[in-house]
Amino acid sequence: MKAAVAYLRVSTERQGRSGLGLQAQREAIEKFASSEGFTIAAWFDETETGKGSDALARRPVLGKALVEARRIKGPVIVAKLDRLSRDVAFVAGLMTQRVPFIVAELGADADPFMLHIYAALAEKERALISTRTKAALKAKKAAGAVLGNRTNLADAQAAGAASNAAQARVFAENILPVVRTIQDSGVTSLSGIAAALNARGIPTARRGQWHARSVSRLIERSGR
Repeated sequence: MKAAVAYLRVSTERQGRSGLGLQAQREAIEKFASSEGFTIAAWFDETETGKGSDALARRPVLGKALVEARRIKGPVIVAKLDRLSRDVAFVAGLMTQRVPFIVAELGADADPFMLHIYAALAEKERALISTRTKAALKAKKAAGAVLGNRTNLADAQAAGAASNAAQARVFAENILPVVRTIQDSGVTSLSGIAAALNARGIPTARRGQWHARSVSRLIERSGR
């Protein structure tokens, strides 16, 4: 068995007190470690936003996780990339720490280059959603709409649907390279790809198990 360090993070004090999100992260890491032959030598959990140029300095528990990973000469495993950060500069900075990072939902073969790409996609999509939302609100306000009023419920629902669709596209773009790797290994059936994704501990966008239909929708959404 290979030794590794697990790192969990929530972004608000309220989430930290309630444990919201921590248990799901722990379960995802445990499942991934079991399927990939890792033994978790130490667990580290932290409550911090992780935003800003000094994000690493404000995340002392992550610093301790890095120290322990160097000591055991193993990787740091996180459940999702955003538990490290969705900021590409921050992720790039972590890559200079000479400690390998493994993102459970992306699989063990997601190398540093792929992590940079995924972080860049998430950062770009977040910026685009923010820009579109601000522009839409500004246009509605200029047109005389009363923002926050129930009369705008249909518009709000439409905006929410658009945001969900954008997030689904980003998720598909993130997972598709893993699917292509599985296909290149000789597994080409939808059910076979679903089984491979589940074996790697990679959940669907809704944190569920993969099936042939969900793999088909993923491939269709990518447009490839």
